[in-house]
Formats: sequence, C-alpha cells, structure tokens
Amino acid sequence: MSLDWCPGIREACAHWRDAPMLQQTFEALERTLDQDNDACIDCSKTVVEVVCQTIVTSFHSQQNPLRPLQETPTLSDWLSAAIKALKLGDVRDDKFKKLVSSHHKLADALNDLRNKAGPASHGKDPYLERLALHHRRSAVLAADAIVAFLHEAYLDAQLDPASSREPWERFEAENAQIDAQIGLEVDLADDEPPTLRFLLPGGDELPIKIEVSRLLYLLDRGAYVEALNAARDHPVPMEEQNEEQGGA
Repeated sequence: MSLDWCPGIREACAHWRDAPMLQQTFEALERTLDQDNDACIDCSKTVVEVVCQTIVTSFHSQQNPLRPLQETPTLSDWLSAAIKALKLGDVRDDKFKKLVSSHHKLADALNDLRNKAGPASHGKDPYLERLALHHRRSAVLAADAIVAFLHEAYLDAQLDPASSREPWERFEAENAQIDAQIGLEVDLADDEPPTLRFLLPGGDELPIKIEVSRLLYLLDRGAYVEALNAARDHPVPMEEQNEEQGGA
C-alpha cells in the first residue's frame, strides 16, 4: 500500500506542514504503508486524533472553550470537539446530521480495530497472525474519510485572525479589504525606530513603532541577511558612533 490510498490525509498534512507531531505521524504512516505493516492502523488512528486536536486548537479560546474536559480524551472526544469547533452539528438538515454521525461510527470502528489489532498500541499475543491487506486498507480508508471531511470543513470555516496559526494567504478576502481601505505613512526620527502609521477610514490611525532590523527579520529573512551584509561592508565610523552615544 501507499499514500495513494489516503489522499485526504496527504492533503491535510501538507496543509499543516508546520505541525511537527502531525508530520512525524504522517511519516510513520507512510513507512508502515510501504512495509505492509499492521502498525499503519495505529498511525491512521493517530493521524485522525492529531488532526482533530489541530482543528480544536485553532478555534479554542477562554471565551469559547472547546478542548475536551476528560483527563485522557478518547478519539471520539476529540472528534466531537472538532465537529463542534467547525459547527458541523449546527446544520438542521437531518441527512447531513446522519452523515456527521457516520463519521463518529467510523472513528469508533477505527479505534476498536486499533485497540484489538494495532501492534504499536498495546502488547499483543506474540503468535497473533498478521492482518490481511483488506483490514489495513479498511483502516486507512476510514481514517482518510474522516480527515478529508474535517479538513474540507476547516478550509471553509471562518477563522479568527487574532489567534489563527494560518498564514497570511489564508485570509485572502480580509487582506483585500484592508489593502483597499487602509493607508500607510512612515515617520522617521534620528534617534528612534521608524513609526508606521496605518491610516484607518474615518481619520483614525494605528501607530506601530518598529526597528528596521525587526521588520526585515519578520518579513523577509533573505532581505535581512542582505541588509546585514551591506551594513557590515559599510560600518558606521567610530566618530559617528561616539556622537550618537553622547547624544543619548
């Protein structure tokens, strides 16, 4: 077997490529699939659980607590929390609610199979036979269906830019609105960092004072290094440094 059997998992893991634990689990899944190892069942279940945790973390806040309250949440607990975070249970359509419920049943079945046959979860009978290919395939397909369902819903969800870990590109509509309506001016002072003044509609301003080095470091590491090299090639004369220190 290969990752071709789980395109939904592959796409979700590519989206959250900055999540180290998810990537590590995904790599383990890929290895066990290539080896036709029953541990792919454990990895499949774990991928689902980590994806659920990733989604819940994206929406959880003190004002809107979503993390399971259980000391040791189960896969079902995390899936319920993810579905709540994505508001998938708020739909009135009974058929869609049945569809959501079917993913719960898939998760329960996947968890049961992992507990019974997953070699990486609990110690098993040393003479227990390896599972058939269709057992492993069923587990991977079940996990892929759940992850694809959650990931697609996540991509359609309205995220809070104040707490989201998503990149700037994720907020395309919001970015366009800001770019169209917010102006920018820069105030320069000899003895202080520049001040960026964001001009809001109605005449208000948002002033942000930021060092040139910090701005470059945050926005473009390549430009930061280029600026650093240029500064090293043209050092400030000692007399100017003394004048600046004396003025301070």
